[in-house]
Amino acid sequence: MKIICTICVRGNSKGVVNKALKNIHGIPLIGVTIKQALSSKLFDEVIVSTDSKKIQKTAIKFGAKSWFLRPKILSNDYSSKILAIRHAFMQSEKYFKKSFDICLDLDITSPLRNIDDIKKALKLFLKNKKIQNLFSVCEARRNPYFNMVEVKNRKVSIVKKYKKKNNLKNTLTPSSRWSSFYRRQSAPKVFDMNASIYIWRRSKLLKSNELFSKDTGIFLMPQERSIDIDSYFDLFLVKQILKNENKKNF
Repeated sequence: MKIICTICVRGNSKGVVNKALKNIHGIPLIGVTIKQALSSKLFDEVIVSTDSKKIQKTAIKFGAKSWFLRPKILSNDYSSKILAIRHAFMQSEKYFKKSFDICLDLDITSPLRNIDDIKKALKLFLKNKKIQNLFSVCEARRNPYFNMVEVKNRKVSIVKKYKKKNNLKNTLTPSSRWSSFYRRQSAPKVFDMNASIYIWRRSKLLKSNELFSKDTGIFLMPQERSIDIDSYFDLFLVKQILKNENKKNF
């Protein structure tokens, strides 16, 4: 079985300017993920897809392979991540002159994952033959059934209500059959996509533009390894966590 790791990085990041090259205790952010991928020893190839020559040069320096620049149409604010990964996958099959059975994508914005997370996610994926794609999640800090609200027509309401199951529905008005949960523990469990690990089987990646389907699986990671860097505050938190982890290792 041939497995490729893709790392897709845009040069024109918005929330944090030049995010991929931000220094994380002596290593650019993109270098952290490349080192994780190579150290896992799971992949036949580790490749970086980017629209930036500067990022490409840095990726090669840290041991990834990168020989093409991603088209601008796949690098703007509205571009689909799936299309970018598919493009990288197809470029790789053409370049290496072989087919890959599995594509595992690592997002540089979630550097707190560890090698064990990658290995366990892949193991879970390979174990369940019915799963065609998988992505990592963590338990959500907010629950749309319990403590997330929205305002519609100047009325505040819970985001998601559940429908009561009872035998009196013929005697109740439609609105009274819907309710909310009054304790977090009773609400359905929901998860945050932590933008860390994505996995596809070849046929699924090449044929479908949808991330969610009946054959999609999830891999649960802890919240403390699930910070997705979208802001400078996120970047500060990641640096502090990694700084503390480094202190523990000495």
